[in-house]
Amino acid sequence: MSEEIKHRPIKSFVLRSGRMTDGQRIAFEALQEQRGLFLEDGMLDYAQVFGRSAPVVLEIGFGMGTSLAQMAEQAPEKDFIGIEVHRPGVGRLLALSESKGLDNMRVYNEDAIKIMHQCIPDNSLDTLQLFFPDPWHKARHNKRRIVQPEFAQLVRQKLKVGGVFHMATDWQHYAEQMMQVMTDAQGYKNQFGEGVYAPRPESRPATKFEVRGQKLGHGVWDLFFEKTS
Repeated sequence: MSEEIKHRPIKSFVLRSGRMTDGQRIAFEALQEQRGLFLEDGMLDYAQVFGRSAPVVLEIGFGMGTSLAQMAEQAPEKDFIGIEVHRPGVGRLLALSESKGLDNMRVYNEDAIKIMHQCIPDNSLDTLQLFFPDPWHKARHNKRRIVQPEFAQLVRQKLKVGGVFHMATDWQHYAEQMMQVMTDAQGYKNQFGEGVYAPRPESRPATKFEVRGQKLGHGVWDLFFEKTS
C-alpha cells in the first residue's frame, strides 16, 4: 500500500448520488457561474465577492439549503457562504438564492475542508455554522465525525477573535463529543458556561427533519463556542 493511500484523510461525509430534478439541474448550470464560488479561484476577497464589507457567516453542509436561504433573507446585513458536496442541494439553494434575490449569498459545491484551507482567509469569519452533521452513529465510525480536535483548531484559525462556532445535532452522543472536544480546545470559551448547551436560538430555522424528530420526542443540542485568542 502506498504512503499516499495510507495517509489519505478520513472523509466526514458520504457523497450520495441523489438524482437532481430538472429544476435543480437547470439552476445549477445556469446560476453556478453567477452565484457560485470555486475552489480553483483560491483565497476569497469578501469585499470583491459581495461588493461590500459586512459580517460573514459560513455554513458547512447546508443540505437542501432551505434554512440557510431563510437566514440570509432574514439578515440582509450579513453575507452568507454555504458549502455542500451534494449537487441537488447546491442546485436548490442556487435556485432559492435567485428567486429570493439573495445577493448576500454565495455557494460552494466542494469538500468543506479543502475550501477552509484554500479559500477562507484566516481571522475573517464572524460565524461558522455546522448544523446536524452526519453523526456516524456506529462506534467504529465515530472517527469520521467532523468535530474533532484538529477541525476545532481549523475553525479557530478562520474565525475572528470574538467569532462564534455554532453547532447543532440531534444525536446526544455526538452532542457530548462536541462539548468535550470544544471544552478541551485551546482558544475558545462556551458562551453559555462550561458544559452548558444553549437554548434553541431563534436565528436557526427549524428544518423539516428537526420538526419531525421533535414530534417523535428527539432532542436537539446547540453549542456556541467563541474564539478568545
